[in-house]
Amino acid sequence: MEADARPPAAARGARTRTMQTTLPTPGHTTLTAEARAFLAAARFAVVATAGADGRPHQAVVWYRLDGDVVVLNSAEGRRWPADLRRDPHASVMVEDGYRYVLLEGDVEVEDDQAVAQADIAEMARRYHADDPEHAERLIADRFQRQRRITFRLRPTRVSQDL
Repeated sequence: MEADARPPAAARGARTRTMQTTLPTPGHTTLTAEARAFLAAARFAVVATAGADGRPHQAVVWYRLDGDVVVLNSAEGRRWPADLRRDPHASVMVEDGYRYVLLEGDVEVEDDQAVAQADIAEMARRYHADDPEHAERLIADRFQRQRRITFRLRPTRVSQDL
């Protein structure tokens, strides 16, 4: 067999993946059961925003799901939150090797400190579930001393390869 004439992936024992894209709609879209299950794991996300000069900016972030909404949280003063205040559109990519979910959408800003602090506390407990004491120290010693902001991304387009 020639070097570039490989048998199909299934014949090589590769796992079959599901690729799906939900096209943009005037409103918002819902997540598939597969996307929701994938996003339920405590993986890191990459949020992409547009800077004031139009250049892309990416940051690694924690997230959580609230129905079909992706909730992000940050300390004030970082670049990506400033980008979202100016232009409330973003994409969020969550990957695990070659498997991924990509969400694009509109972002709502939540400045209420009770809400923002509750969101970061929930995320700290999610990402440090194996060490609850560490999560509580982060909440008390770092996050509660910061002015926090929450963003709620409502997807208008979802692509996935699971």
